Amino acid sequence: MPGSVTSLFSEPDEFQVALREDGLLNLLVTGSGQFRARLTQVTLHSLRLSAGDEYLSRIAFVAVPADMFLVTLPLGDRPAPIWDRVEMRVGEMITFGPGQRLHARSHGPCQWGAIRLPVADFVQYGRALMGATPIVPAVARWQPPRAALRQLRHLHQAAVRTAEARSGVLADSEVAHGLEQQMIHALVESLSVAPVYEETEPARRHRGTLARFEELLEAEPPPNVTAIGNALGVSQRMLRECCKKNLGIDPSGYRRLRGMQRARRALRDENPDIASVSAVARRYGFRDPGRFAVNYRALYGETPSATLGRR
Repeated sequence: MPGSVTSLFSEPDEFQVALREDGLLNLLVTGSGQFRARLTQVTLHSLRLSAGDEYLSRIAFVAVPADMFLVTLPLGDRPAPIWDRVEMRVGEMITFGPGQRLHARSHGPCQWGAIRLPVADFVQYGRALMGATPIVPAVARWQPPRAALRQLRHLHQAAVRTAEARSGVLADSEVAHGLEQQMIHALVESLSVAPVYEETEPARRHRGTLARFEELLEAEPPPNVTAIGNALGVSQRMLRECCKKNLGIDPSGYRRLRGMQRARRALRDENPDIASVSAVARRYGFRDPGRFAVNYRALYGETPSATLGRR
């Protein structure tokens, strides 16, 4: 059913929940300060549009739904996130095929736009409009014809502005259908050229290594970096290279931040009459409760006991 919603967020976990249906598995804030984000989501019939405006550095882990095609567009004046090693330039867009697992990082405030649609619909419309079956690469960067990209961005921004105005126009089925048809047509035209970059096999392997890295970090307690490298079957040097190039941070630093994030979530959910800060710290790989408390306060602006007591 067509509809739209615009939300403001001061907690990254709530922002993550709002984007879960679009494939956001985890949002790890890496910058200091108060988290703030604005998100507009527009659901048409097959298409789902999103526009995000964020104010802190972060690393997002995303899994494109298995039957979906994901397109990212530049919005506004702020930089767009970097998807693993792929950076969007002026006049470009990036696409991701069904089921792809990726990381997207920002180094400060960022803005982004996204279009999600069933891959079967994209192939069907592409075949009808172009007379040939369109390609759906795993990860690709495109430089569309200017007119097509300008039209696509115009339609996306018009939908977002209408949603933010809360006019209710987009809830009308006929209006939503008309907008969707125009957007799909502009999208097919934008991707009618060959991509300027298509992911290489080594880059795909590195991306797969980091997806498995995320899975290993879900253990309680998470293994150390040496054990992680052994489990992944890669050298410590290779693991460092993957993390630095794709995440912008070394493996130990990412492991520590993920552990802090999981500990914070646990402290919020635990019963303060039963749980202890030291037990939660050990559960997520922090052996020294004192050091954990110092680092936790530096990262979140409060002590672990204050988080636990606020439940």
